[in-house]
Amino acid sequence: MRAYQRLLQYVKYDTTSDENAPESVCPSTAGQKKLAAALAEEMRRLGMAEVRMDPHGYVYASLPADCAEPQPVIGLIAHMDTSFSAPGKNVRPRIVRGYDGGDIVLNAEKGIVMHPSEFGSLADDKGMDLIVTDGTTLLGADDKAGIAEILTTVEALAEKHVPHGKIAVAFTPDEEIGRGAERFDIPGFGADFAYTVDGGKLGQLEYENFNAASADVTVKGFSIHPGDAKNRMKNAVLLGIEFNSMLPPAETPAHTEGREGFYHLMSFSGDEE
Repeated sequence: MRAYQRLLQYVKYDTTSDENAPESVCPSTAGQKKLAAALAEEMRRLGMAEVRMDPHGYVYASLPADCAEPQPVIGLIAHMDTSFSAPGKNVRPRIVRGYDGGDIVLNAEKGIVMHPSEFGSLADDKGMDLIVTDGTTLLGADDKAGIAEILTTVEALAEKHVPHGKIAVAFTPDEEIGRGAERFDIPGFGADFAYTVDGGKLGQLEYENFNAASADVTVKGFSIHPGDAKNRMKNAVLLGIEFNSMLPPAETPAHTEGREGFYHLMSFSGDEE
């Protein structure tokens, strides 16, 4: 099976992770376990060894060595969940054959169009086949494409009898909410070193990781009738705006790159009681 064919199957599963789920709940959504079970079964059909899914939805397996000389155990890892920033249910994938470099109309009815002027990376994809959605959901290629690539590689190595050392494979939940590594069974995985197959350009190898922390800031003001508010009202919304304005304006995603850190306001809301 081709990698893209696997991807088209995996995106049928709604595996959106939930950042509001209690940390004691893993995976944070039931859909991730459904995909995990399907992947475990697929790996058994491929003849992989040591296939197991733990109670938290982590899936492990291995491809036994096929060479005479001892080799280090290489690990390949991908995550099953998708971002909560856009819907991941009822994904409708479509293949754009031989992309011509122009606009891609995702949804004519809703006027959703991908313009190369807005998505500069499209210039590198001219002539390729692209998999897109109808513009109302995520595709879920992050990181179901990684899963598809790993299992297609494993299948090819086994079928073509390419000499290789033992390969350990793991698929993890809740990466998008920063919990993917918390319950990872490193000793049981058994790799001497490993690669995460997730994102990046074709042929690109990233050897550093991104670190981030989040904070929820709650501002409580003092509510009073506007007619009697002079020198008494404490408007929590305005105080929140003032707080955000105190952060360095040049240290935001719009003005940073590379190893430059940034502050990113993800949501802001307020009301009056």
